Amino acid sequence: MAPHADRSIPGHEVVGEVIALGRGCAKFRLGDRAGAAWLASTCGSCRFCLRGAENLCLSPRFNGWDFNGGYAEFMTVAEDYAYRIPDVFSDQQAAPLLCAGIIGYRALRRAELPPGGRLGIYGFGGSAHLTAQMAMFEGASVYVMTRSEAAQRLALRLGVTFAGGAEAPPPERLDAAILFAPAGNLVPVALQALDRGGTLAVAGIHLSDIPVLNYEKDLFQERQLRSVTANTRVDGQEFFDLAQKIPLRPTTVPYPLEEADHALEDLSRDRVTGAAVLIAEGSAHYGS
Repeated sequence: MAPHADRSIPGHEVVGEVIALGRGCAKFRLGDRAGAAWLASTCGSCRFCLRGAENLCLSPRFNGWDFNGGYAEFMTVAEDYAYRIPDVFSDQQAAPLLCAGIIGYRALRRAELPPGGRLGIYGFGGSAHLTAQMAMFEGASVYVMTRSEAAQRLALRLGVTFAGGAEAPPPERLDAAILFAPAGNLVPVALQALDRGGTLAVAGIHLSDIPVLNYEKDLFQERQLRSVTANTRVDGQEFFDLAQKIPLRPTTVPYPLEEADHALEDLSRDRVTGAAVLIAEGSAHYGS
């Protein structure tokens, strides 16, 4: 494994077959399907790990960043940080669940959507289209705001209540919202769409600058603005339990592994509706 990010092979949402076990491993058997997510290890001893918030660990390590990831022919993963892949998902379906799905799940919980509530989703890519399915399964009405007409059509096919432009006002006040688009200018737009007491969760790692907020218009009446940082392993397991119960149906666009550069370019230019997946000899890796 490479010790530094600039030497590591990328790839952090990986589905593969267990072909060897380290000493003392008991969670998996040879031939099992296993998934590796973004989180590869945590210290287990800092103040955040000790209180169950390992997503905020002071010295975490990540697959495809600190350790060699899924673009490699073989990959070593600590079994405590690997997930068993439910049989209801093919490799191609399972790959995007390992980050897009798990992060969407944490964002949904951070948004504190009340039972039967109205959820707004801003941006509708790999993570958002899975989150919409989770919210609807749990009884929510979902309102999607995105600039992509193809994504709007996908949202309507999945059964959302409303799909419109990125800055379009939803037809009803929202109880909660999640911002997946890395566009800080949408933060006040989403906050103003919230009903009293609503919460906006920002799910992306990167976000452009947020315009100056107006307290009375954007935050008053107990509206909340929250960020989402990675996930805990508890989040991951809870997500997979829910995902197979639904079951989630990821919309995927497959690419051969040797065309990873084309997949990444298509993602950067918004040419992918759903999730891009890299395929290598029957295994899948989500292209991000």
